[in-house]
Amino acid sequence: MVDKTILVMRLLILTILFFSAMNTILGMANSKNEDSPLYYLARAPKIHSEHPPVLILLHGVGSNEKDLFSFAEQLPDKFLVISARAPLVAARDSYAWYQVDISKGKPVFSEEQEERSKEIILQFINYLKSKYSFDEKEVYLVGFSQGAIMSYVVALTNPDKIKGIAAMSGRILEEVRPFVAANEKLEHLKIFISHGINDGVLPVHYAREARVFLQQQNLNPSYKEYPTGHTINNEMFHDLMNWLETK
Repeated sequence: MVDKTILVMRLLILTILFFSAMNTILGMANSKNEDSPLYYLARAPKIHSEHPPVLILLHGVGSNEKDLFSFAEQLPDKFLVISARAPLVAARDSYAWYQVDISKGKPVFSEEQEERSKEIILQFINYLKSKYSFDEKEVYLVGFSQGAIMSYVVALTNPDKIKGIAAMSGRILEEVRPFVAANEKLEHLKIFISHGINDGVLPVHYAREARVFLQQQNLNPSYKEYPTGHTINNEMFHDLMNWLETK
């Protein structure tokens, strides 16, 4: 009979080898180097390319980088996928891009924190350029809820840094609209908007207002509504995939 200690050691070694192999295959990282503004997870593109397009996933308030990264393996093979953790700690394993209070119906938020997070995201994109090889003209932001809001903020005020965004269950902050770039600087932006008509956190009127505002900037976003709440359902994810496949 094999000694139980030897069996345990063999299982431990196999476990270490398995996760080491998975990290190599998926190109995953969970790091915040001294010069990196944010913790993140990464999935290498499955199709070899010297300069692949990049997707940066931005989670909602109270979540973390693991949330949207849970469907990273299903995202189009051509992309380098990065899932970032928001900088503000809300609770254990819970983070936010800025503090917000929705108890009175209309969201009240910290503009200072929102602006700071925008700058951190831009710094993070610059950091990624030093870490990975990707096409700097093919940077896409995919955000849910507060992550969608930050996607709008970054893309509309710094369109030279972003090729397109997918805003799921988000809104365009009224306070940011005066700082949106000129129409001619926005014209290249590709935008996908998805929202649940039963969303009780950020009601669907925010998405409809966003579409109208973007159309006023001579943009033509892809717009979808779904019979769901504040979530990403299968149909929404399927439409997101189809949109990304065309990019």
